[in-house]
Amino acid sequence: MVTKDEAKRYLCDVSPEQCFWVNNGPILKNLDELASALPEMGDDTFHHHVNKEKNDFSSWVRNILGDVKLANDLLSSKNKESIAKKIRNRLNSLKKTAG
Repeated sequence: MVTKDEAKRYLCDVSPEQCFWVNNGPILKNLDELASALPEMGDDTFHHHVNKEKNDFSSWVRNILGDVKLANDLLSSKNKESIAKKIRNRLNSLKKTAG
Protein backbone atom coordinates (compact mmCIF):
# COMPACT_ATOMS: atom_id res chain seq x y z
CA MET A 1 0.00 0.00 0.00
CA VAL A 2 1.24 3.46 -0.92
CA THR A 3 1.44 6.11 1.79
CA LYS A 4 0.05 9.59 1.30
CA ASP A 5 3.58 11.04 1.06
CA GLU A 6 4.65 8.43 -1.51
CA ALA A 7 1.55 9.12 -3.61
CA LYS A 8 2.28 12.85 -3.58
CA ARG A 9 5.90 12.20 -4.57
CA TYR A 10 4.88 9.96 -7.48
CA LEU A 11 2.48 12.65 -8.73
CA CYS A 12 4.75 15.69 -8.52
CA ASP A 13 6.82 17.25 -11.30
CA VAL A 14 10.39 16.06 -11.74
CA SER A 15 13.31 18.45 -12.08
CA PRO A 16 14.13 19.65 -15.63
CA GLU A 17 17.10 17.30 -16.00
CA GLN A 18 14.89 14.30 -15.10
CA CYS A 19 12.13 14.99 -17.64
CA PHE A 20 11.16 12.33 -20.16
CA TRP A 21 12.03 13.43 -23.68
CA VAL A 22 9.62 11.79 -26.10
CA ASN A 23 11.27 11.03 -29.44
CA ASN A 24 10.10 13.79 -31.82
CA GLY A 25 7.59 14.93 -29.24
CA PRO A 26 6.91 16.69 -25.97
CA ILE A 27 9.02 16.82 -22.84
CA LEU A 28 7.14 15.24 -19.93
CA LYS A 29 7.62 16.20 -16.29
CA ASN A 30 5.05 14.03 -14.50
CA LEU A 31 2.77 11.00 -14.73
CA ASP A 32 -0.25 13.08 -15.76
CA GLU A 33 1.64 14.41 -18.76
CA LEU A 34 2.68 10.89 -19.76
CA ALA A 35 -0.94 9.73 -19.56
CA SER A 36 -2.01 12.66 -21.76
CA ALA A 37 0.80 12.19 -24.27
CA LEU A 38 0.25 8.48 -24.95
CA PRO A 39 -3.05 8.73 -26.88
CA GLU A 40 -1.55 11.45 -29.10
CA MET A 41 1.69 9.56 -29.69
CA GLY A 42 2.32 8.06 -33.11
CA ASP A 43 2.97 4.35 -33.36
CA ASP A 44 6.55 4.87 -34.58
CA THR A 45 7.31 7.08 -31.60
CA PHE A 46 5.70 4.63 -29.19
CA HIS A 47 7.68 1.71 -30.62
CA HIS A 48 10.88 3.75 -30.36
CA HIS A 49 10.30 3.78 -26.58
CA VAL A 50 8.64 0.37 -26.10
CA ASN A 51 9.94 -2.65 -27.97
CA LYS A 52 11.50 -6.08 -27.37
CA GLU A 53 14.73 -4.53 -26.10
CA LYS A 54 13.38 -1.86 -23.77
CA ASN A 55 10.47 -0.07 -22.14
CA ASP A 56 11.55 3.53 -21.59
CA PHE A 57 8.30 4.46 -19.84
CA SER A 58 8.73 1.72 -17.26
CA SER A 59 12.37 2.71 -16.73
CA TRP A 60 11.47 6.39 -16.22
CA VAL A 61 8.64 5.56 -13.81
CA ARG A 62 10.95 3.26 -11.81
CA ASN A 63 14.22 5.21 -11.84
CA ILE A 64 12.98 8.81 -11.82
CA LEU A 65 9.47 8.81 -10.32
CA GLY A 66 10.24 5.90 -7.99
CA ASP A 67 6.94 4.05 -8.49
CA VAL A 68 8.15 0.44 -8.65
CA LYS A 69 4.63 -1.04 -8.72
CA LEU A 70 3.60 0.94 -11.80
CA ALA A 71 6.98 0.34 -13.45
CA ASN A 72 6.52 -3.42 -13.06
CA ASP A 73 2.95 -3.21 -14.39
CA LEU A 74 4.17 -1.32 -17.45
CA LEU A 75 6.81 -3.96 -18.22
CA SER A 76 4.10 -6.49 -19.00
CA SER A 77 2.43 -4.14 -21.51
CA LYS A 78 3.57 -3.93 -25.08
CA ASN A 79 0.88 -1.71 -26.61
CA LYS A 80 -0.01 1.92 -26.15
CA GLU A 81 -3.61 1.34 -25.02
CA SER A 82 -2.61 -1.09 -22.28
CA ILE A 83 0.12 1.20 -20.97
CA ALA A 84 -2.18 4.23 -21.04
CA LYS A 85 -4.89 2.34 -19.15
CA LYS A 86 -2.45 1.16 -16.46
CA ILE A 87 -1.14 4.70 -16.01
CA ARG A 88 -4.66 6.18 -15.79
CA ASN A 89 -5.69 3.56 -13.21
CA ARG A 90 -2.56 4.21 -11.14
CA LEU A 91 -3.08 7.98 -11.37
CA ASN A 92 -6.64 7.65 -10.06
CA SER A 93 -5.46 5.49 -7.17
CA LEU A 94 -2.55 7.81 -6.32
CA LYS A 95 -4.74 10.92 -6.42
CA LYS A 96 -7.23 9.34 -4.00
CA THR A 97 -4.42 8.36 -1.64
CA ALA A 98 -2.69 11.76 -1.88
CA GLY A 99 -5.95 13.51 -1.03
